[in-house]
Amino acid sequence: MGEKTMELYLHIPFCMKKCEYCDFLSFPANESTQQVYVEALLREIAYYGKKCKAYRVSTVYIGGGTPTWLGEELIVSVVEALYQAFSVDLDAEITIECNPGTVSERKLRAYRNVGINRLSIGLQSALDGELRLLGRVHTFDQFLQTYDLARRCGFENINVDLMSALPEQTAERFEQSLQQVLRLKPEHLSVYSLMIEKGTPFYDIYKFDVVKLQAGLRPVSLPSEDEEYRMMKLAERLLADAGYRQYEISNYARPGFACRHNIGYWERANYLGMGLGASSLMENIRYANISDMDRYIRESTKMREGIWQNEEDELPATNMHASAERLGRKAQIEEFMFLGLRLTDGITRERFARSFGVEIEAIYEDVLRKLEGDGLLAKRAGHIFLTERGRDLSNYALARFLF
Repeated sequence: MGEKTMELYLHIPFCMKKCEYCDFLSFPANESTQQVYVEALLREIAYYGKKCKAYRVSTVYIGGGTPTWLGEELIVSVVEALYQAFSVDLDAEITIECNPGTVSERKLRAYRNVGINRLSIGLQSALDGELRLLGRVHTFDQFLQTYDLARRCGFENINVDLMSALPEQTAERFEQSLQQVLRLKPEHLSVYSLMIEKGTPFYDIYKFDVVKLQAGLRPVSLPSEDEEYRMMKLAERLLADAGYRQYEISNYARPGFACRHNIGYWERANYLGMGLGASSLMENIRYANISDMDRYIRESTKMREGIWQNEEDELPATNMHASAERLGRKAQIEEFMFLGLRLTDGITRERFARSFGVEIEAIYEDVLRKLEGDGLLAKRAGHIFLTERGRDLSNYALARFLF
């Protein structure tokens, strides 16, 4: 068995209805499309399993879309295929994303029986008015039923997603959502600000507010920067008081429950993405899968190795890839810093030196001195990390590490 470790991400692009703010690769589909898609995914899993014999799999993340919208037998077949194709660690963290109202006791018991041990529930808000505004297809009551069912089916590691900075949202309303969720004592919370992305219905509605915010003007419907900051600080305070540690800018966990899969992303672990449009980082080569459904299914029937030509670079690839890019040393160093510094513990000098063969000061001495002088960065016991003020101004601070 090989000594290298890797993570696996599996993309299930189907959902009941696309939310108003969503720019992920997801869409509704009938059962026969779902079946054909999963068959294509199983072929991809079998193919890469043969190619990755040198790796142990430490975490698996099944995301979407809404993976739990599929029949449980399809999800079970995918996870069983992973065990067959890859060397999956006995203590691997295996997460599935779930939307309230899309699971039954039968589904949840099937997930537990096949080894899925972490559930990530997309709540977004505990207020039904805000859920309707977002275009969510569930109510808070349905979330409570789903959460209770998950506990009864033996899930002991549950994440809840919450969103702040929603249209017309105040810090007081956001606090209501936080308090409702904290009563349930989930092991993990992800708290993100709403991003208004081009190409979504929300962008059409709120684009003038987005422009105003960018220009430093007061928006009409979206919360102001000050109100958004209040929400962020509220989350930090309430969650700390409730025993959660902020281990990354947007993520909070009870001791021992930080998401290992996501930490892998921030620490630039090798990860293989399978499924429509999935991304990978393998040995400093970034890949993106085909994002056209018909072509993805067609190409999966004749998977083969090939060469991806990038200017003067030739990269190992397959016919499932839509792009491949080798990260040069400069890009690797930048990513090491701006991803690693999202973690509360930051980065270590030792890991930097081991990764790049030089001391961190040889590259970033001036930047480190400046950010430390501004109170945005601190050093302790070989760690370099953002201070609380640095996290508040993280976009500014992290941008300093780009060459």
